[in-house]
Amino acid sequence: MQRKLTVIFSADVVGYSALMERDEAGTLARLKENRASVFDPQVATHGGRQFKLMGDGALVEFGSVVAAISCALAIQAETGKDEGLRYRIGINLGEVIIEGDDIYGEGVNVAARIQALAPAGGVALSRVVKDQADGKMAATFEDMGEHSVKNIERPVHVFRVSTAQTESWKMEAPRKLSICVLPFANMSADAEQEYFSDGISEDIITDLSKVSALFVVARNTAFQFKGKSIDIPQIARQLKVSHVLEGSVRKSGGKVRITAQLIDGATGGHIWAERYDRDLNEIFALQDEISEAIVAALKLKLLPEEKRAIEARGTDNVEAYNLYLMARQSYVTGFENDKRSVEGIARLCKRVVEIDPGFARAWALMALAQMLLRSLHADKGDDGLAAADRALALDATLAEAHAVKGRIFSETGRQDEAAKEIQVALRLDPASYEVNRAAAYLAFRQRRMEDAIRHFEIAMSLVGVDFSSAGML
Repeated sequence: MQRKLTVIFSADVVGYSALMERDEAGTLARLKENRASVFDPQVATHGGRQFKLMGDGALVEFGSVVAAISCALAIQAETGKDEGLRYRIGINLGEVIIEGDDIYGEGVNVAARIQALAPAGGVALSRVVKDQADGKMAATFEDMGEHSVKNIERPVHVFRVSTAQTESWKMEAPRKLSICVLPFANMSADAEQEYFSDGISEDIITDLSKVSALFVVARNTAFQFKGKSIDIPQIARQLKVSHVLEGSVRKSGGKVRITAQLIDGATGGHIWAERYDRDLNEIFALQDEISEAIVAALKLKLLPEEKRAIEARGTDNVEAYNLYLMARQSYVTGFENDKRSVEGIARLCKRVVEIDPGFARAWALMALAQMLLRSLHADKGDDGLAAADRALALDATLAEAHAVKGRIFSETGRQDEAAKEIQVALRLDPASYEVNRAAAYLAFRQRRMEDAIRHFEIAMSLVGVDFSSAGML
């Protein structure tokens, strides 16, 4: 079985069944004419290979993300002149399986799912495609958020691409219901509890992103408003969302109070508001309750698989969860060459996995701390590989674990193995902070400075207080 990494372009005619029902002969004639004069010539011009034709749809392989996007935009520009025919196009970069002239695998499936999320007459991209194209072509990328899609375990982060020319195209609204979850304010007496309120906000964003009928603004976009005096309708207009969620967290001893308000972005009026006073050990049930209350207030239907995905947590132990948030906050706000900070992260993670040995993300973060102590601080302890393998044994799809394993391999001179692990990590979660940091360091070590800069910049966009990446840049 042959595998390779390639760019997959999926195209489909908007409303084809309805068009055929109204005018079968005319629709077929327009489609054939479009393929002969627009679609096929543009694919050939941009170096694409059409490997599957499915009635009104097509799958095309490209060797370059820039070529694929340029081809898609050219096809849409030409096809947009025909009022009766429009495409949705989705583009993904992923690993595929080669069988003769055909291509299969998750890379193809994700492209098809992204295509279904594209606006009529528009082009949608996966995060990894957007990152590869950014700065290499005169285009802008609108964040459409993360989406849970059929038969794909992890949410897919989607971007719409446009140019000055395509901005004038007549397109459908890409979404009806959309929301920005503003970072919850830390109302605790201790300012150091900020890590906890940020963690709650991030978890709610992640949970809502699993609802397929809801567009959720990305964490890095929402967190740019942290600590600022805000005008809700103005933010809604700026981000083009229908709703905004704001709230606060107060943690004291074994108690937690969370307030949350769902606000209509157009009017500024409250649609739903609630205050929760609970024991800290109920925090997971409380997060589920808040997410489900928001879904209900928006009159959306939560599918069974979406409900299961929201309720799936890395740990059910509140103490382990709290200590993990502390360790991660220390990592993202610190410098890797600060030995005391890294030792603190390692100690916290060690305590977390003692409390809950099945918490894969804590094992991955502990592996990272151990690797840093060994490689940067001449510590003679564990190199982190055993902890990374433990994380992967618990969750083979954990991108952070593959990323840290890649960094460990890179530090020990196993560059080919490092590159494979980083590639897997980027495929699993191209929007992960830890993954982009690892990809940046590998590129830096290999003297691929443009790639290193791009990944460090992505890491900074995901976590605004990432001083270490700023220092590397």
